[in-house]
Amino acid sequence: MKSTQSCCSASREQAMPPEAGENQPELTQAAGRAELDEFVWLEGGEFYMGTAAADGFPADGEGPVRKVRIDPFGISPYAVTNRQFGAFVEATGYVTEAERFGWSFVFHLLASEETRARVKNVPQQVPWWLVVDGAYWAKPEGPDSSIADRLDHPVVHVSWNDAAAYCAWSGTRLLTEAEWEYAARGGLTGRTYPWGDELKPDGRHRCNIWQGKFPVKNNASDGYVGTAPVDAYEPNGYGLYNLSGNVWEWCADWFTPGYHRLTDTVNPQYTEQTGKRSMRGGSYLCHRSYCNRYRVAARSSNTPDSSTGNIGFRVAADRRGE
Repeated sequence: MKSTQSCCSASREQAMPPEAGENQPELTQAAGRAELDEFVWLEGGEFYMGTAAADGFPADGEGPVRKVRIDPFGISPYAVTNRQFGAFVEATGYVTEAERFGWSFVFHLLASEETRARVKNVPQQVPWWLVVDGAYWAKPEGPDSSIADRLDHPVVHVSWNDAAAYCAWSGTRLLTEAEWEYAARGGLTGRTYPWGDELKPDGRHRCNIWQGKFPVKNNASDGYVGTAPVDAYEPNGYGLYNLSGNVWEWCADWFTPGYHRLTDTVNPQYTEQTGKRSMRGGSYLCHRSYCNRYRVAARSSNTPDSSTGNIGFRVAADRRGE
């Protein structure tokens, strides 16, 4: 259980050799300015990052706890939605890596019976992920699915490279891991979740995660089997939504288990290429019994070209109006 591989994500390298894909195309369209007035602007400063809690994953590099200082920055209160990503695609003609590879990973319980019958490849390491031909951001469960009723849900099936392309177009950027954790803590110190230490305070669900027996039965007592709208549940102390659960969020850093030992205490970011990019926040597939990574300090990673039905992203900006 104490491993660096998250049960909640699958890597493209598990289904095909990395060299089989195409290179990321150049984005030549003019930037589409994000609505920065809708961002939450955080003052930055010092905070305690990481955890040494017993329910953590030391092998993931969640600690040691240390005091970190970060500069002011802006952050979207929500993950990027299907509607927003659709506007980017419409304006630029961008084709995601899932489309260019011709497939993406779909969680087995979300695919239709017809889609499951056509699947020919299932990674042995994570057999709950199906390699579905024709699955991509606009058809998240395969060719017979649609996002028509999910425009306010987080976009999924986006690789790190796709997220970076969106940022280049919108005049934004991905958060560093330190910025992400600072924002997720919402002003609290050393707490397990963005709202405190209790998963369901007063019996109320505060995030979209798995309930039941993973990966065969999801009771969905939080209201959602798959993704939830980006403004579901209550925000944290900074007015930010769904930083625990719903979808993993790509971060700017390259991933290393030695993060806290190898990065500075001022605006830390790991920039040495490791083959995997960092992800934060967990997803609707996370469960305490297997992938307890919806905690604020939890970390995970995936290859920059990988896409699944539970990975999205959130954007940041450095200064208002720029």
